[in-house]
This record gives sequence, structure tokens and C-alpha cells, in this order.
Amino acid sequence: MPVGTQATVKAMSPEELREVKSQIILANTYHLYIRPGHELIGRMGGLHEFMRWPGPILTDSGGFQVFSLGELCKIKEEGVTFQSHLDGSYHCISPEVSIGIQEALGADIIMCFDECPPSTSDYAYVKKSMEMTTRWARRCKEAKKRDDQALFGIVQGGRFHDLREQSLRELREIGFDGYALGGLSVGEEKEVMYSVMECCEPLLPEDHPRYVMGIGTPEDLIEGIYRGYDMFDCVMPTRNARNGMLFTSTGSLNIKNSRYAEDRLPIDPACDCYVCRNYSRAYLRHLYRSGEILSSRFNTYHNLHYYLNLMESAREAIAQGAFAAFRREFYNKRQQNDQ
Repeated sequence: MPVGTQATVKAMSPEELREVKSQIILANTYHLYIRPGHELIGRMGGLHEFMRWPGPILTDSGGFQVFSLGELCKIKEEGVTFQSHLDGSYHCISPEVSIGIQEALGADIIMCFDECPPSTSDYAYVKKSMEMTTRWARRCKEAKKRDDQALFGIVQGGRFHDLREQSLRELREIGFDGYALGGLSVGEEKEVMYSVMECCEPLLPEDHPRYVMGIGTPEDLIEGIYRGYDMFDCVMPTRNARNGMLFTSTGSLNIKNSRYAEDRLPIDPACDCYVCRNYSRAYLRHLYRSGEILSSRFNTYHNLHYYLNLMESAREAIAQGAFAAFRREFYNKRQQNDQ
């Protein structure tokens, strides 16, 4: 899912998102609550009408953004009190408030409010946090009023397998429309991330969507799919694009490098996106070094096309019973040195 934090995937119009075959996008509850406000968006017909996006939208609960404020927030059983990153004003989001905001926004998939503890947290804290997240999940389900929105529960428990298993079992007892793994890609080692996926997979219902929140290197996506997961989101393709880092079938390419000053090749000769069909690395390097807005637009278009094409190819390989071969080919291409 491309990340449209503030009701926009940065540098991309909704029409361009459709061109690169985006099926669903993510928007952020916290940021839209702070500005322009969920009541305003509700009065404007909800997110779909407000941003003119006809496809599905998932809103995260705002939990990760609230807790990332660190010293600016206070966590209690009732909810979280925090200061706005914009003007320092005080706010409180509880499970009930989070659901109310997401219902006003009108997303198709909404998430339970959860606490996302730092990856360095000890067992005792993670256990306490996970148990509160489960209680909050029950409150979220009880608070939900709209029948046209799917509610996903979020599995927490840090790197501790027994806590992840406890969280997942208890969430299944409550019952949700889908299940997400939270608290990953927050600084832990790759081996820890993958082991948590493997630990949770056997306990996840096969007939419900499985979502790993916030992971986003191409390798992470392939490994997540390999371990049985369906949905992913990350700012990496868009943020890296604005910083001149482009994804290709053979690895990453830093368009800032001087070696591309007179390079007539496209970003990726194997890519058929609009940018690769029409523009050279030399021109894209010039746009980036000149600080042109078009640089962010072209780079973002290409990166999202790459990501969504990768996922489309993975789906096709699964349908053909050939994902193992697809995964091997993916890594064989990327064994070439990053350019």
C-alpha cells in the first residue's frame, strides 16, 4: 500500500496512482486528526471524496505516531494524552476516540488502537503493553458502529514469541476482519522480524487478510510473502524517491552519483514505466541536483511502479504455483552490486 499520510501520496495524483496500478492506499489517522480534522473531512464526504480516490483506503489507528512523540505523550489505561507536533496543544486519543476518528474519515479498513513499544523494551514492559493493547482491541470492537468498514486487530509482543502467540490467540477470541503484525521494522534485526512472522503464521486464520505493518524493502516484501503474508505498507518507495534513491530489478540506484551525468540509459532498462520509457538517468540526475519539483514526481512514479509491479508479479507466480522459482530469480538479479 502506498502511504498517503495526509490524504496524499506525496508527489502523486490519484490518476497517477491508478496508472501505476495501486489498488489500495494508506492514510494516517493521527495526522488527519491534527490537520485538517476528521470532522471537516467527514463533512466533505469522507476521505474518498475529499482526496478523489475511488479505490480502497486503510487508515492506521494513529497509535504509532502518538507513541513516537516519546516524552510528549502519557499512556494510561483510558488512552494516551499527547501534545500536537504542530502547535503543542494537548489531545487525548482513546480506543473509542480512534475508532470515531476513523469512522468519520470513512476508510474501508480501520485499525485497532494499540501501543507500539520500542524494540529495546524488556519482557516485563512488552507483556504489560501487549495486554493493554488486547484490552484496547476489545474496546475498539465494542466502539465500532459502522458496518461498512473492516476492523483489523494488531498483534503485539515485541520480539518475544510467547507474547506474540498470546496476543494473537486473544485477538482471535475477540474476532476481527483481518490481523496485522505491529511493532516490526522499528530497529530490530531482520532475523528477529522474520522469526516473529514465522512464529505468528500458523496461528493466523487462513481465510482472513494478513498484514505486516511498516515493512518495506523489496527483500522484506518477498520474505513476508514467502512466510504467508498478504499486505504491507511503508514510506520507503516515496521517501527514498525524494532523496534520489531509486529501486531497480538489480538493486538500488543513487541518481545523485556523478557517474550518471551523461548516462543515456533509463533508470531500469527492464522497466516499462512512463519515466523509464521517456527519460534518461542524466536528465533525472539534473532534475535532482537542480532541486526541481519534477524530480520528486518522476522518482516517486518510478519507485511506486517498481513496488506495485513486484507485488503483481508475486501474485502471478503464486497463482502459477511458481513462487519459489520467482523468489530465487529475484535474488539472483539482486546479487549484482548496487549501482
